[in-house]
Amino acid sequence: MIYTIENKVSIPLIPIKQAGLDDYSQAQPEFVANWVRQTGFEAKAGSHCLIPNGQGGIDRVLFGLEETRDGDSETAPIWSIAGLSSQLPVNVYHLECDWNDETLEQAAIGWGLGAYRFDFYKASFNDQANPQDHLPATLKLGDRLVAKADRINAFVDAFTLVRDLVNSPASHMMPEDLSAVAEEFAQQFKANFTEIVGESLLQQNFPAIHAVGRASNHEPRLIKLEWNADKEALPLISLVGKGVCFDTGGLDLKPSKFMRLMKKDMGGAAHVLGLAQLIIALKLPVRLQLLISAADNAISGDAFRPGDVLETRSGKTVEVDNTDAEGRLVLCDALSYASEHDPDLIIDFATLTGAARVAVGTEIPALFSNKPALASHVQQIAQGCGELVWPLPLHQAYRSQLDSQVADLLNSSPESTGGAITAALYLNEFVPETIDWLHLDVMAWNTRDRPGRPKGGEAMGLLAVFRYLTRRYA
Repeated sequence: MIYTIENKVSIPLIPIKQAGLDDYSQAQPEFVANWVRQTGFEAKAGSHCLIPNGQGGIDRVLFGLEETRDGDSETAPIWSIAGLSSQLPVNVYHLECDWNDETLEQAAIGWGLGAYRFDFYKASFNDQANPQDHLPATLKLGDRLVAKADRINAFVDAFTLVRDLVNSPASHMMPEDLSAVAEEFAQQFKANFTEIVGESLLQQNFPAIHAVGRASNHEPRLIKLEWNADKEALPLISLVGKGVCFDTGGLDLKPSKFMRLMKKDMGGAAHVLGLAQLIIALKLPVRLQLLISAADNAISGDAFRPGDVLETRSGKTVEVDNTDAEGRLVLCDALSYASEHDPDLIIDFATLTGAARVAVGTEIPALFSNKPALASHVQQIAQGCGELVWPLPLHQAYRSQLDSQVADLLNSSPESTGGAITAALYLNEFVPETIDWLHLDVMAWNTRDRPGRPKGGEAMGLLAVFRYLTRRYA
């Protein structure tokens, strides 16, 4: 249990900034002041101090709070207590501070994110001898947060869904497994679920998705969910996710060190499911179309090859420069299909390029849009969300790098620079200029542990994009 709204006895959590530690200590009884000094607590961000009571229990917990810097994602309220839920002894705690309602809500979400663990595959997961080993500390939601409990849980559940899917090994998360998750999701949220599988992709004109996944024993598919489909007066949002469940690189085989984490190459699919869960659970007034292009980029005698010319749903032909640029191939058919329905907005998430990681690092999603003002707006809204997204230009001068002598375009540029931009330019070929489009190139993986963000699968850009959607549509 991460949260409780019951009126239980609880231990206060008191935020202390370094600049205010001396004043706090001077206002306390001598025992408390001496204890704080003797433990070496300096109120640094990420640190805490357990202060005992006279019966050997915990009287209160002091925790360091970093000075907030405008626009700095690391000092946002959501991460202020995120490390405590997994560090404190199992007990019930409450925040004792003068924060406003929004800050309290963000901190409570962070508490839940910090309690996340992915240990399904460990023998200890089913160990009933020491159940306390599997329990996080509990945060009591005070009177001001009781009404927001559903909202807080919605954010934690969305992040948990993304993290669990990305962390799952490919042996348990092939296209048919991803489909099963999506179908269960649809049943839970009363959405419509359909899919197009295997040879039916060719019959229904999704040839690029089929080409990428045809070499695998796990049939490729287009997964589709629709919510509020009958409410035609509402604006339509299309969410498109890259669902390459494992990426060997195809015949352009990845070196082993780059293949090691390719179970996360369906991270875009995980992100759109997490974003859809927020939209539905918090009842955003929109119609929703969710599309996942799911495939296993495997190698066999039927694998697509460098130099092959592939058809796409749009009618444009694509020459394969590199079989490891498969994500944009599965996405282009889905983007074309989404565009046919003339949505108000298309958002795609994809673990698309290593070049984006070179440009902005592993912790920042690269953001592209066919409307520069739209990308700037999302970036501005991201400030204060607790995460950073960074726009890169959809620089049309680089489009010539995708020119092919035998087809309408190449699937990747032979140049060694600007790879994130040319990948986005490729996708842009399949979205009409009349439709607003956001493309997020994400890592979907934490390479280090931070408070509330453990190493492993991660939702990136979710907070910023959902806040943008609420401002645009609510």
